[in-house]
Amino acid sequence: MEAAAYPTTAAIDALPTLDDTPVIYSGCCLALSTPLVRHIHSLLAPRPALVLSVGSGFGLLEAHLLALAAPPASPGPSPHPVDVVGVEVEPSPNKYLPASCHRTVHGTRFLEPLAAKATTWLFVYPRRINLVREYMDAYGQSRVRHIIWIGPQADWDEYEPCFAQWHVRMQTADEVGGRPWDTIVMATRPGVILHDPVSDANSEPNCAWESA
Repeated sequence: MEAAAYPTTAAIDALPTLDDTPVIYSGCCLALSTPLVRHIHSLLAPRPALVLSVGSGFGLLEAHLLALAAPPASPGPSPHPVDVVGVEVEPSPNKYLPASCHRTVHGTRFLEPLAAKATTWLFVYPRRINLVREYMDAYGQSRVRHIIWIGPQADWDEYEPCFAQWHVRMQTADEVGGRPWDTIVMATRPGVILHDPVSDANSEPNCAWESA
């Protein structure tokens, strides 16, 4: 089932400061560190491409991905800006994402139609396998080019069949600043150049995804 496409409001909390050591924060199952967030950011296409994070929880990871494009405190280039929208079941526990970057759905069986406009979907510790399948069945033939799955290595065998027709690359999270039992999977749609963020950004016009 599709959800009504409307932004939500939330009181925005200050982001906790990350460092090189992965740490579990409330509302985020993935242990976060500066290197890990930078690596995930590097997998995302720059604006105007849209990234949809399904099951964003408190919005902590997503807010850090958005914040990476801010001017750096030290000399040197900052990472490319990205458009990330988090989706959660209402009432959402969102604490870190602004309303323009956050959507809600009415229940666990509802899908966010913004998925049809996103070139990348992000699933971090998804709650159920069928959620991934349902998004792929409903919107897999739309603009999506990459699906990033991040979760426990022990869970991947259950999700792997969802990507049987996609090109899949895997790495353990500890290679890029995470915990050794977490896995990062980058699934690329057949016929798409393997992880070319610039191509992803230019493949579709700016979809003006915010609600009127």
